[in-house]
Amino acid sequence: FSLGVFTYSVSQCCSLGRENFIHLCNPHLEKMKEDILYHFALGTGTHDFPALFGDVKFVCVGGSPSRMKAFIAYIAEELGLGSPGCDYPNICAGTDRYAMYKVGPVLSVSHGMGIPSISIMLHELIKLLYHAKCSNITIIRIGTSGGIGLEPGSVVITRQSVDATFKPHLEQVVLGKTVIRSTNLDEQLAEELMQCSKEIGQFNTVVGNTMCTLDFYEGQGRLDGAICLYDEEEKLQYLKKAYDSGVRNIEMESSVFAAMCNLSGVKAAVVCVTLLNRLEGDQISSSHDVLVEYQQRPQKLVGYFIKKSLGKV
Repeated sequence: FSLGVFTYSVSQCCSLGRENFIHLCNPHLEKMKEDILYHFALGTGTHDFPALFGDVKFVCVGGSPSRMKAFIAYIAEELGLGSPGCDYPNICAGTDRYAMYKVGPVLSVSHGMGIPSISIMLHELIKLLYHAKCSNITIIRIGTSGGIGLEPGSVVITRQSVDATFKPHLEQVVLGKTVIRSTNLDEQLAEELMQCSKEIGQFNTVVGNTMCTLDFYEGQGRLDGAICLYDEEEKLQYLKKAYDSGVRNIEMESSVFAAMCNLSGVKAAVVCVTLLNRLEGDQISSSHDVLVEYQQRPQKLVGYFIKKSLGKV
């Protein structure tokens, strides 16, 4: 299919797309007169994507709509692009599936909870960036997680996303066949983020593997779900095995996030704060105020990274 002035086969498109530009591994989109991004309530026939999003360089995604609205207000203040108390409209107000906010070169998007939810969002986000002719994009997931062997409030920059058997890949069934996709993340970006955390010097930050699960309870070895057919010793053996393999936190989105960004030629990172140490318990017991401060840590780190990237530090 045609991509700019070059033509690639489907097998080539995932590896030979123009450097620093979004590329799509889907030849069928070129044949469509209009592309409706249904879950964003946006479409190429009704919206001017290059005018709306063409200047975007940084995309930050996270589970909660309110958290992503708070992030855009924070980054606007950090970049000197907004006034205190300024309200930022939800670009996806026509739907209640996801929320999207923009200020300057930064786009902030919610993705819900779990692999299916973030996968749907990413399909439409990647197409949005492609239709907008964006280049040199960095996408960072900011969120919360359960830590393994870390003090609550520690921030984990993901080296690799691994599955529940500690393998760095995503297994996905397509047309009845299992497809395996890499879940490595950009090493240089992880190093840059780690350097930013050292410069901030406000909280403990580590680079480690992140285990991505399909479930919050049994899938993460919790003892407090409605169903649990294993004991505490078995749970701790599993979590210690995860730690020994390099896993430092657990969440539910990073594998498909890494896989889809890899296939689209997008530089990506995952930055999550840990709300508890799973070796010491399963339920989050910190106060609301403490949790709010913890949740701001990935925002502070990524905000500083964006400022530094734009020469504003």
